[in-house]
Parts: sequence; structure tokens; C-alpha cells
Amino acid sequence: MYGAIIGDTVGSRFEFDRGEKTKEFKFFSDRCGFTDDTVMTVAVAEALMSVGRDAGEEEVKTALIKSVKDWGHRYPEAGYGGRFVSWLFSRDTEPYGSYGNGSAMRVSPAGWLYDTIERTREVARWTAEITHDHPEGVKGAESLAAVIFLARNKYGMDEIREYIVREFGYDLSRTVDEIRPDYHHVEDCMRTMPEAFECFLESTDYEDCIRNVVSIGGDVDTLGAIAGAAAEAFWGIPKQIVEEGDKFLTNEIREVVRRFYEQTGASTVI
Repeated sequence: MYGAIIGDTVGSRFEFDRGEKTKEFKFFSDRCGFTDDTVMTVAVAEALMSVGRDAGEEEVKTALIKSVKDWGHRYPEAGYGGRFVSWLFSRDTEPYGSYGNGSAMRVSPAGWLYDTIERTREVARWTAEITHDHPEGVKGAESLAAVIFLARNKYGMDEIREYIVREFGYDLSRTVDEIRPDYHHVEDCMRTMPEAFECFLESTDYEDCIRNVVSIGGDVDTLGAIAGAAAEAFWGIPKQIVEEGDKFLTNEIREVVRRFYEQTGASTVI
């Protein structure tokens, strides 16, 4: 979870193309802060932990809707998209056909909790479908959860790249250097997932992945949450970065994160 949370926190001050498209910047600053990406990641983690690993679709989705609305109400000013806000603060529990990258920013817990890639993708799909039930929204969530599963199971970068292209059809032909000049703030899965994945696939460690993200600009907090989640599973995160990132969190968020690592047994701090 720290991979997504720290990516969100570091990227928060550069969202809406406020950066200078460089990898040279102070990693943390007093302008950092977690956003809706972190809040929703925590909501998904708590829901999935509460129902257990063998729960069925209806039970999982019911828990997700409850948790997402609960955490969203606790942090109403976290920076949610307009359509999500309308859903969040209504009594509605039906999805609204979104293909926004909100489905992917929150899905990372699903990448850690299950023993097969098939089950991982199934639950990731459910996490998207409570709101983002457009095929592209679902694909965004499934693809990131699958990448996390592969990374934590020691697949190589070339194998992960090939899987993304084969299974999800994303165009990964552009390098980070080729993406950077013309990239700008967009919030749909189609124009954020390939870019986030490329930032991860070209990285040399966790920090380098987040620096790649900041350097291309755009929806940087969400790109950071997506790419950072993959990078945590592949590279691990230096202890110093985790300790610094943790300072931006509230106690109730820290508590869910702590329980998540205890339950999964994930050991990603290096």
C-alpha cells in the first residue's frame, strides 16, 4: 500500500501540470499531502480484509460500497472527481459507467491478497465495477492488480511488459522520454495506464519510478499511485522513504495500512 500512497503524496504537488517535467526535484516537501487516491486505496484495503479472501462477488461489492462511502465521507475534501462526488454523497449504489483512472488508483490492495492471478483479476474487476463499470475502467483496475501479482511473484520486467500488451492491449511502444514532451493532464484509463506502466517498466528502483512519473507531468498523483504500486511490488521501498511518507498520514489511515501488511505478510520495506 505504501507504494501507491507515497506515489500519491509525492505527486500531489505536481498535479494539473504544475511541475517542470524533470526528474530533479526534492522528493518530499511541506507542499505534499495525500489525496483521494490514498483515501480510496485504504477504503478498498479495509473492505477486502473485512470479507476475507474467499468472499463472493455480492459480498465483496457490498463491503466495497460501504467502505468507499464511509472513507469518502471522512475525507470529503480529498480531491475526488465530479461524477464520483455525486455518487459518493448520494444514496445511489449503482455504477455510472466511468472509464476514469479512479478505478486503478484504488485497486492495489487486490494485487496482494490472492494466490492466483485469475482470482486477483476477478476481485480487481469487482473493485472497479462498483462505480467504474465501463470496460476501460475495469481494464485499468485489472491490469494494475495483475502487474502487482506478477511483480511480487518475481516475474521480470520483460515478462510483465509482454503480459500487459498481450492481455490488455495497451500500447507500450513509447519510452518515458518520448511521452514527456507532449503529455498533459488527462484522467481516463486509456491515456494514463500505458504512461504509468512505462514509468514503472523503465525504473531502476522505487524512487526512480516516481521521478519518472513526475517528469512526464499530467495527473501526477494518480500516475504516482498506479506506477508506485507496481514499483513497490517489484523493487520494494527504502525504509527512509516509507518513514518520511508515513508522516503525512492520519492515525486511522496508518492503522489500516499496518493491518494490511500484517494480514498479507508483505515485506516490501528495504
